[in-house]
Amino acid sequence: MKLETALIHAGEPRPRWGGAVAMPIFQSSTFLYEPGAGYHDIRYGRLSNTPNHEALHRKLAALEGTESALVTASGMAAISATLLSVLRAGDHLLAQEGLYGGTHDLLTRDLPQLGIEVSFVDGEDRSAWAAAVRKTTRAFYCESITNPLVRVADLEGVASFSRSNGLVSMIDNTFATPIGLRPTSLGFDLILHSATKYLNGHDDLIAGAVMGSSERISRVKHKLDHLGGSMDPHACFMLHRGLKTLAVRFDRQCATALQIARYLEQHPGVSLVNYPGLERHPQYLRGRALLARPGAMLSFELQGGVPAADRFFKRIQLPLNAPSLGGVETLVTRPALTSHVGLSPDERRRIGIADGLIRMSVGLEAADDLIADLASALSS
Repeated sequence: MKLETALIHAGEPRPRWGGAVAMPIFQSSTFLYEPGAGYHDIRYGRLSNTPNHEALHRKLAALEGTESALVTASGMAAISATLLSVLRAGDHLLAQEGLYGGTHDLLTRDLPQLGIEVSFVDGEDRSAWAAAVRKTTRAFYCESITNPLVRVADLEGVASFSRSNGLVSMIDNTFATPIGLRPTSLGFDLILHSATKYLNGHDDLIAGAVMGSSERISRVKHKLDHLGGSMDPHACFMLHRGLKTLAVRFDRQCATALQIARYLEQHPGVSLVNYPGLERHPQYLRGRALLARPGAMLSFELQGGVPAADRFFKRIQLPLNAPSLGGVETLVTRPALTSHVGLSPDERRRIGIADGLIRMSVGLEAADDLIADLASALSS
């Protein structure tokens, strides 16, 4: 099936439960015991194997073209359980520079307390990877499109380098979605999502997901079973429902994002626009080669820095000043105050996140309305 069809039909129960076209909610934590089941196979809500979990796992695996999938209570639950299923005390991790702030904090503050070392490397510099890899290196972690500078790393190189060095390759595919990129085609082992974002798409759910081979996902599940970051059946139902409109939502959002990026690029009050669909973007050609869509996220800086950004946020009307992304409403935020507030000012500057940088998650409003509102907000 093509992705648009898989979003609707993949993973659905056959025959339908009770004849219901929509997946019912099995709001039960406890199920009858089946003799011979091991601990991780007992049907129990915390073990992520209710009927709602299982239908969702099948659909998500179909979307990313993997054998298996697992949903979690949040994107960070997916990231932490996945990393801890691969790494142990004494191990070393390679990680791309410029990751999402929550991931960066996990790697720099929590993993070292567990005896796990992390080296950050330029996502485009293969020689830096070779210099940083050690005998104890076990995995390489990257993002398909980075947050908030929307850079596109040498993803083919990351997957190839990982295979050559016996590393587990992990990629956060939240910004690209399966519509924009299927990392299995590049050879990645594990694919992660903050399903809070585009997969659900309505700013009303916290969720995460990880996809990969059955063997690797089983290891992640066993770790998640112990950590307890499992997803509630009702949340499974909401994500299941949200997924069905992903293709139409993401196509529209990407088209509008490109229009907005081109408008901002020409505005005299804007000093910098980051968007992979613009020819001036440093990884434009790579994005054209790897991504079916350039994404619906962009970031920009204004002439005048932080004071200009403050005026912009006071004047903007349609976009909402709020963290998170990927929903139907357009959201704007300053990463220095939200997603990357955990990084020191020096760390943010080193990776290119200016204090006045504005990140925009483009929603489903009419492009003309959003651009008119931007023009009014920028007129000062």
